Parts: sequence; structure tokens; C-alpha cells
Amino acid sequence: MKVEVIAIGDELLIGQTINTNAAWIGQEMSNRGYRVNRSLIIADEPTAIISALDHLLPDTNCVIITGGLGPTKDDLTKHTLARYFESPLEIHPQTLSQIERFFASRNRPMLEANIQQAALPSKAKILKNRMGTAAGMWFEKNNVIFISLPGVPYEMKTIMTEEAFPLLEQRYSGATLYHKTMHTQGIGESFLAEMIADWEDRVRKLDLGLAYLPSPGLVKLRLSSYTGKENEALIDQFFLELENRIPEYFFGYDHITLEEALGQQLLAKKASIGTVESCTAGLLAQHIASISGASAYYQGALLTYSNDLKIKIAQVNPSTLELHGAVSEEVAKEMAANGRSLLGVDYCLSTTGVAGPTGGSLDKPVGLVWVGLSGPNGTIAKKFQFGDNRQRNLEMTVLGAMNWLRYYLLVQA
Repeated sequence: MKVEVIAIGDELLIGQTINTNAAWIGQEMSNRGYRVNRSLIIADEPTAIISALDHLLPDTNCVIITGGLGPTKDDLTKHTLARYFESPLEIHPQTLSQIERFFASRNRPMLEANIQQAALPSKAKILKNRMGTAAGMWFEKNNVIFISLPGVPYEMKTIMTEEAFPLLEQRYSGATLYHKTMHTQGIGESFLAEMIADWEDRVRKLDLGLAYLPSPGLVKLRLSSYTGKENEALIDQFFLELENRIPEYFFGYDHITLEEALGQQLLAKKASIGTVESCTAGLLAQHIASISGASAYYQGALLTYSNDLKIKIAQVNPSTLELHGAVSEEVAKEMAANGRSLLGVDYCLSTTGVAGPTGGSLDKPVGLVWVGLSGPNGTIAKKFQFGDNRQRNLEMTVLGAMNWLRYYLLVQA
């Protein structure tokens, strides 16, 4: 089955709201072996909606429409669809009863606008929305299925999961799809592709799908097979080869995060960790502690943004700061070593750098970061050079620091 997704809403067009619905629908369709051929964002205007419906790709089997079903006057999707499918609005008794129960359970008055949400196209199959007041609608025209859903993500997901997907699966059997995704950190997409070019050639010769999925600081590799799990062992074998080839970059599969991968290494080592942060200003601590159960290994942080606090709290030697400057290998190492002692942990990470966009110099340009790592076997530091975007520099510093410690723990005896 081939699918188009149409997201309706001016807030999506102006960037006020991120279209997370399209991402979720694409992923869920892919998991079921269906293919999304196109995704559009259009204004909540009758002409835009009708134009989108009139200009579908020739082989489209199903159209998922999200948004524009609210109780206010600017929500025009339902009325437009009713006209388009020549299906007059009528009060749907089951939906009205559900809306009444919804408001009664919350002890809130029900307005006429809410009652009118139960006025639905008479020819549509109504899809129950147990999470809200805007019902989903299922239309069919010229052998194409049209599914209209509210734009609120948790309502849309509930209707798709409980109502729409079971109906679609009765009509269309999806291709048997299996895929697995490897996560890497610390290497760019082009460098990774060059490093594993021979591996990629062998993958493609066996008709497996390979996708590079880059984001700042991370690159995912996805292997896919449309013949299903019969290729699971083959895909596992290919990825195992990469695990052994690039252990400094590889940190896990599918839904794991780098924070989780680091936490698993610390738990395996029964080791504790603390952080001393300057340029990242607590962001590293936030990421490490975001994992449920992190208290088993993460002890805390020292936030030393100023030189004064580097001296007073992290006990950095004033002469080190004067001689080398705050952004230096020497200061990063002192921050990590002293932090390890002060926090009473097995390992300590420190960060100091020029996040930008101002503050750089010829010797220490924007994006220069030093990360310190202190552990039972001594203290070392690593230099990173990122770009000129402040937020991206901070995020990449955090990723780089976590992955460096993860790999360090992996190779330690």
C-alpha cells in the first residue's frame, strides 16, 4: 500500500509547531510494510485542502489527513471534506454521547461548539477518539481511502492504532519488512561512508537497503530487508562486522540513546561518575541524569562557569589558568582530577571551551572544546573542534564527552 500524508495547519507552515505527526505516521507505516510516498503541509483553507486531494500521486492507495478538526471557526477540514465527498453533516449519536461523557468526567460545561463536533459527514465511517472530542473519519473515493484525524498527536496516534490500522490491515497486507538501525557518534557521514565502502558494496550486492541518517554529532546506519526476518541473521552478521571495525564510534542499536549506552557501561563496571562543567553549564549532567536509574552511577556535578569558581569550587590552580587560559588541556585535566576527588567518584568528566558565537581568538577559535577525563588509571584530556553554532557546539560536546567515556570504559581491563 502506498500512502500520502497531508498535515493541515497554519501553525505548521510558519514553524510554530513541529510536524511530529508525519514522522510517527511514516515510522508506523514502514513498520507495517506500507510505503509513504509523499508528505505535505498545507494551510487550513478549503482551496488548499481540495487542491491537495485533487492532485494525489497516481498510485496512491491511502491518504492520511491530520489537523483542522477542532471546535473553533478556523478549523475547516470537516466541512471541506463533507462537501468534497458530497456527504452532509449529521449528528452522530455515539460521538455525541462520548463528548458528553468526556465533559462530564472533567466537570466542565459543554458548549454548542462542542456539540457541533458530533456533526459528522453522513457517508463517512466514524473512527472513535477515546482521548478527545474530535472523531476520526474514513472516506473512500475512486478506490482510495481517505482518513481524517485530529492534529493533537496523542489523539491521532490513538485513533490510528485502535481504529484505522486494524481496518487498513483487513484491506491491505503490508510487505514483510525487517530493518535494524546502528548508532554511531564522533564520525561524519562522508568519513564513515569512505571507511566502510567495501562493507557497503557487499550489503548492496545482496539487495539489502542501506540508509545513512545523519544528525549533529550522530550518524545512524539502517539496514532493511523486504523479505522479512529471514534476513535478520544476515543483517546481524553485517552489523557485527562493523561493531568490531569501528568500536570507538558504535554505541548501540535501534531505540537506545548514547546516555543509555554510557549508563550500561557504568553499571557493568559498577563505577560511579561525576561532572565538572564550564562551557556546557550543566547540560552534560542533564543528559547523563535523564536516564531512569541514573542515580545508581551518577553522583552529581560542579558548575564552574567563571574562572573564579573554577578556583574556589573545582580547586583549579590560579597559575594554571593564568598560564594556559580556561580553555586548555591543562585546565580540563585539573577540573576532572579535582572533581573526581571532590565528588568521590570513580570517573569524572570536565568540559571547558568556546561555545560561541563570540569569544573566539586566533589561538582558540569558536568551537574549540577540551574535555577532561579522570579515572583510576590517571587523567587525560581530549581536544574537539566544532563549528560556530553555539547550541550545536554544546550538544556535540555532550555527545563527544559521553561517547569518549563509553569507549574508554569498553577498552579498560
